[in-house]
Amino acid sequence: MAAAAGGVGDEPRIGVAIGTVGATPQWWLESAIRLEAAGYRAVWAWDQLQGRGDKTVPVVEQWTILAAAAGATSRIGLGTFITNIMLREPAMLARMASTLQEASGGRLTVGLGIGGGGKAMAAFGFDFPAPEERVQRLEEAVAVLRALWTGGPITRPSEFYPLAEAHSFPVPKPAPRILAGAQSPGGVKLAARIGDGWAAEVPAFERYLDDYLEAVEANGKRRSDVSIVLSFGGEEKSGANALDASPWIADMRGEWQRWHEAGADEVIITARTATDVDALLRART
Repeated sequence: MAAAAGGVGDEPRIGVAIGTVGATPQWWLESAIRLEAAGYRAVWAWDQLQGRGDKTVPVVEQWTILAAAAGATSRIGLGTFITNIMLREPAMLARMASTLQEASGGRLTVGLGIGGGGKAMAAFGFDFPAPEERVQRLEEAVAVLRALWTGGPITRPSEFYPLAEAHSFPVPKPAPRILAGAQSPGGVKLAARIGDGWAAEVPAFERYLDDYLEAVEANGKRRSDVSIVLSFGGEEKSGANALDASPWIADMRGEWQRWHEAGADEVIITARTATDVDALLRART
């Protein structure tokens, strides 16, 4: 059993990924406000271009809704779980994140991944190279973010994202935490090397946690230097309740202790519908 960074008796660190597919901005923001009032740690947004079945369902754009949520809330954390690095040029993403970090009072966490959904990417005219290149781009993107968050000037040769005397102000204080998404042995090694933590989902967490922790140590980091943020639910079925008969509703503290003891520092529960959000509010009472 791998130890988490904090103790089992700590207040549960539970966030909510509010569904973006089949959602409206108004409902998303109302849900974020209600979840903040209930004491949840953070709200997270998925990065989707269109519905996977019905392509005509509305889809809330990730960074726009988080910016709106920064103004609609005052305490709750804001995060991307996760941002597809193929959709946004990283120098501009660094500027977006700096602005949102300052506007929110330092509440932003940036989760990044190599992206999927090749058909949707092609429909929107985005490049979708082989996984090997997307992995390289992820590593380069993280380097660009970290460099620009120092303010500059930054000159940095790169195959994909070169910079030449780039200045980026204001400097975010603190710099947003970067979580790297990873679902494979090679991916968790990369996450350990370039990230402040691992954006994990349950199957990969159960298979590769030891690999991740070994890679953290191999890169000269301590367990307390990184965060493992574990997501439950996904967003594949827009409009379908995610939390019917969920153990997170029946025994939230017990589930938290179970997964925290297993090695998670934070968890993210998916809420796709108003019914899910109502259930999460009841579970906190």
